[in-house]
Amino acid sequence: MSNRSIIKGRGAQTHISNRFDRFTHESDPEFLEFCRLEGEEAETGKTKFLEVFPKSIVNKVDSPDVGMEYSMNPYQGCEHGCVYCYARNTHEYWGYNPGLDFEKNILIKKNAALLLEEKLKSRSWKGNTIVLSGNTDCYQPAEQKYRLTRECLKVFLKYRHCTGIITKNAFLLRDLDLLTELNHHRLIGINISITTLDENLRRMLEPRTASIAKRLQTVKILTDAGIPVNVMIAPIIPALNSQEILPLAEAAADHGASSIGFTVVRLNGAIGRIFTEWAHTTIPDRAERVLNQIKACHGGQLNDSRFGVRSKGEGEVARQLHQLIALAKRKYFRNQKFKPLNHELYTEFKTLNKNPDQLRLFQ
Repeated sequence: MSNRSIIKGRGAQTHISNRFDRFTHESDPEFLEFCRLEGEEAETGKTKFLEVFPKSIVNKVDSPDVGMEYSMNPYQGCEHGCVYCYARNTHEYWGYNPGLDFEKNILIKKNAALLLEEKLKSRSWKGNTIVLSGNTDCYQPAEQKYRLTRECLKVFLKYRHCTGIITKNAFLLRDLDLLTELNHHRLIGINISITTLDENLRRMLEPRTASIAKRLQTVKILTDAGIPVNVMIAPIIPALNSQEILPLAEAAADHGASSIGFTVVRLNGAIGRIFTEWAHTTIPDRAERVLNQIKACHGGQLNDSRFGVRSKGEGEVARQLHQLIALAKRKYFRNQKFKPLNHELYTEFKTLNKNPDQLRLFQ
């Protein structure tokens, strides 16, 4: 470890200035040392929750790299604290910084379910799959209190509309009743992200996420219920978790996953600085090797913004990662595939909605 103390339970180890602010946030070393000697914390470690009421909730996804057309996020910011998270940069648009603010200041979109229902009732809406957690995790700790995701799932079920979920949290099992009913109509697909099998590394990379054992157990419970689950080995970080690709794929297959996917880490915007400081603080002996291999996947940079390349990487290191993924799929998922969702029911629902008597029969 480095001489710098680690902020336990958080991914980012510093505040990073918001690029839109005129003023910057700098820690005072003398004040921090004074607090340490006095046995006090320089700032509270508690998470703050702010209820907000946006005007819209469904977002068009322009990137061809993420495999979705539309997403929605009941929460802005994420207490999970994954140090590599690309969504950190979006917190700047809300007046916060992408470092510790992203993990400690969570915006609660109280009218999420209402906005979703308005969208699905719109005559112009065609029924494209809407993925929960395209940006921040819909089952982060705030969901235990606010239950926005559960209310949104009720709306999807009511309108027989297709949805997907991306999460690192086993807490989604609380909604197994709704997930089972949605799956009965082939309206849902689940993506569980599992980055490592090393619990110590998980705690450093993703401090407030569910344990690996709980995530694997979640995969098994869902698949035993007949619900399709794709495991995302994401992101792959060269020289940090890249050696785990085959063991991760095997564990996913053993627990019933239908398929696996992956991304190669890219440290866009402020994430490069956040991850670099994290690496030098938590894994100082490996920091430069990890950073250099990430750069080797992106033309010598920590980030690559090119569509079609940025999430896959290029070069020799990336090529080796792709080969391992291909081998994992051949070995553990040769005859497996994710079942397509049923978009016809929403079309039928909208048609019947024009006739209330018929609609009651449909429901």
